[in-house]
Amino acid sequence: MLTKFSVTNFKGFNDEFVFDLSDTNAFAFNKECVKNGIVNNALVYGPNGVGKSNLGLAIFDIIGHLTDKETDEFKYSFYLNALNSSNCASFHYEFVFDSCKVVYTYKKTDLKTIISESFSINGRELAFIDRNVSDEAQVFFKGAEYLKSNLTNQNLSVLKYVKNNSELDKNEENECFMRFFDFIEGMLFFRSLQDNMYLGLESGSRTLTSDIIERGNVPDFENFLNMAGVECKLTVVKESEKDMIAFDFNGRTISINQIASTGTRSLMLFYYWLQRLRDHKVSLLIIDEFDAFYHYKLSNLIVEKLKGTGIQFILTTHNTSIMTNELLRPDCYFLMNKSSIKPLTRCTTKELREAHNLEKMFKADSFDV
Repeated sequence: MLTKFSVTNFKGFNDEFVFDLSDTNAFAFNKECVKNGIVNNALVYGPNGVGKSNLGLAIFDIIGHLTDKETDEFKYSFYLNALNSSNCASFHYEFVFDSCKVVYTYKKTDLKTIISESFSINGRELAFIDRNVSDEAQVFFKGAEYLKSNLTNQNLSVLKYVKNNSELDKNEENECFMRFFDFIEGMLFFRSLQDNMYLGLESGSRTLTSDIIERGNVPDFENFLNMAGVECKLTVVKESEKDMIAFDFNGRTISINQIASTGTRSLMLFYYWLQRLRDHKVSLLIIDEFDAFYHYKLSNLIVEKLKGTGIQFILTTHNTSIMTNELLRPDCYFLMNKSSIKPLTRCTTKELREAHNLEKMFKADSFDV
């Protein structure tokens, strides 16, 4: 699980910006939202322009140099903060895998160019390079002793180099190292606003309807839409020699792509990724403005669906109607401004209880980030 993240000099984050998912309380309700003291289900609120989308991009910067998964270089244009005098951005990640604490830090000048890296497990540094000083990497993994240590290619990560070019010994540290990579390769970020986009997990693009058809999930998708309030009957038809999902109006069919509303299209995108969540391929999910086109009851349903997967997720939203103790708990709702992000429990001096109306308190300005 991701337990803590911080970033400096990336896009709108001039000074160090810290997102701590380990700052939890001992609430006796909705215990499944927190695992081993780490927030597993988080909703992030903040005014327009504070950087909620950029926070997601910052967390997913890691896939740009550690994986071959989908990324979007255009979204990482204007990489460095315009007000900062430093020539590189700094990233700090902390993870926990069972009893292993992993800390990974690095500095980059853009999405691909790596200036320095440091990787440690339980306080023992296992890989390090600082190209400001030397191109010589220090690697202490058992089984990687004979790897070339001079890494002049600034687009090459020390960690990715070790993973792809060594037969590591079987021990606890190396197993934790591979679990770290499994986690990174299972990260998924997506949103459906002006255009559909995603980062991580896979590479390339597919049509949503074709994927649902190929998985044999059209009946399940129909059930999902009806649960979401879109009363419909679906069928599969041929269009230009391709199978397409269509609405069935007592025998008359119309392609879903032709008449689906914006909200239904957003639901179809969510269902596309929900199939992967059910396959347990996703380790960390971030959805930006997840309910931009949803009714508040549908927003609640989507969060409940995600909770049912057990996957660690972070959602950004402006919908205060789902800021309730029935859905999550106060240490899982985060308020964000341009300089910080904190759970509701850190935004008030009051002791928050299950009976409190969080939305009413929020609208009454009882929370101050």
